[in-house]
Amino acid sequence: MDPRARGPLTTSLDSLRVKIFADGADRACVEERCREPWIKGFTTNPTLMRAAGVEDYERFARELLELVPDLPISFEVIADDLDEIERQSRVIATWGENVFVKVPITNTRHETMEPVARSLAGDGIKVNVTAVMTVPQVEKAAGWLAEGPAGFISVFAGRIADTGRDPVPIMTSALERMTPYPQLELIWASPRELLNVVQADAIGCHVITVTDAILARLPGLGRDLDECSLETVKMFHRDAETAGYVLETRDARPRSAA
Repeated sequence: MDPRARGPLTTSLDSLRVKIFADGADRACVEERCREPWIKGFTTNPTLMRAAGVEDYERFARELLELVPDLPISFEVIADDLDEIERQSRVIATWGENVFVKVPITNTRHETMEPVARSLAGDGIKVNVTAVMTVPQVEKAAGWLAEGPAGFISVFAGRIADTGRDPVPIMTSALERMTPYPQLELIWASPRELLNVVQADAIGCHVITVTDAILARLPGLGRDLDECSLETVKMFHRDAETAGYVLETRDARPRSAA
């Protein structure tokens, strides 16, 4: 899909069509984001949880579910063996009707998650296939979840961009491959800047996961650039004054040629 087919890029928060999922592991932030109408779901992962100092995985997850009883929320398995991944997935799925179980596209030995994902989806468990980076991986994951209920495929567009590749064509192709599976939604994962929200919206991506740092900048979507310019000038001037910087006044004109 050509992003231009949807018209000009959105310039306001209210006009966004992509669903915004808050991504993080800070309980206070989740509680705050629950009150914001543009937040349509939540995701987390073991890395974010470790960084936030979470010690008891299940206790933390259940606390979040008390705050988020209805919106989609994804929790990831913490195993590497396929049998244990499936066992953990089935446990996590019991935590709530709104829970999606995040399973990686492969384990650390690069073994495919196909048998696990097919088994879970076949039994009606909502799966979020994560750590996806390529269109062929999207095709595989969609096939695994084809006979199941609602599901997500999380493509880490930010990490794709970190390799110097433009993620937009990859995400656009991923959307096309998922067209036959209306119960599945594509997640633009690991965004790096507010622009990524606009890009995801422009191509018709279903969901984008957004960290708290980027969420804090959402109200600035579509701001007048002249205003931003003046604000920046004021910031530089204010900080120079606060720091007490001084330059000696002297005649800096070049000497006349002899």
